Amino acid sequence: MNGTVVTFFIIKGISDIPILQTLTFLLVLLIYVIILGGNLTIFIVVCLDPHLHTPMYFFLCNLSILDISSSTVTLHKTLSSFLSGDKAVSSHVCISQMFIFIALVGNELMMLTAMSYDRYVAVCNPLHYSSVMGPGLCAALACTCWALGFVESVPHLILISRFTCYHSKEINHFFCDIVPLVKLSCDDTSLSDFLMFICGLFLATLPFLLTFIPYIFIIRTIMRIRSSTGKHKAFYTCSSHLTVVVLLYVTLVYQYLRPASMDTLDSNKLFSLFNTAAVPMLNPLIYSLKNKDVKSALKRRWFRMIT
Repeated sequence: MNGTVVTFFIIKGISDIPILQTLTFLLVLLIYVIILGGNLTIFIVVCLDPHLHTPMYFFLCNLSILDISSSTVTLHKTLSSFLSGDKAVSSHVCISQMFIFIALVGNELMMLTAMSYDRYVAVCNPLHYSSVMGPGLCAALACTCWALGFVESVPHLILISRFTCYHSKEINHFFCDIVPLVKLSCDDTSLSDFLMFICGLFLATLPFLLTFIPYIFIIRTIMRIRSSTGKHKAFYTCSSHLTVVVLLYVTLVYQYLRPASMDTLDSNKLFSLFNTAAVPMLNPLIYSLKNKDVKSALKRRWFRMIT
């Protein structure tokens, strides 16, 4: 099929309607400021407050770093292109952005799995929680999560880098995601499609099972607790994490695993925006509004600042 060798791409952005571009810029800027402010607040409060130096909040700090990183990688071009008017990005930068984004998504799914195991030990084996979830194991789990995410994205990087021509230079997206890049290529993409399917199945199924299976045991343990106060306290320790997990998985399933009849570039762009902007923005709100420890730590920090 006809195509051209591409050395740079044109990122169309969230909307190419002129009247909506200013509104889109202001909305994305507001969301990005909230993401930075919320996640940095969580990170700083956890680091400064000794009461939060526990495994759960160690993983929460990692999650905050991931949210800041993924939103920065994907939203920075939308903001910079509006200010500069330059929507062009070199092919090497575009592919690098795709690689980092895929790695960060994998990292976040793995990190949520580690947090699920942490909640399982806290609820089902509370007497041995401190000895099981020691600093060494927490550090090993976090490093493994970070490493697996980047290792998983390497095959995508190699295959996309081998594409030699594209039907167009315009990417109907607000960042270089793998789906629009594969659809633009005029090379044989069967191997890339198969790899996306296998990796998507791996990232969707394995972390999903490893995340939700512990909750079967957690729920069973909670149901055995006789007092309503004990049940409420046990469920409360898991509610924030479970909310974030459900929110992220529902978004990713709709974004990458929905039927082909529903798969359009505009709908993919919409789900990507929710995944890269709304979810990182909601995470610190969920963990702060639904978590007494974080709210207490914020109050202590605020009191010390004003006094």
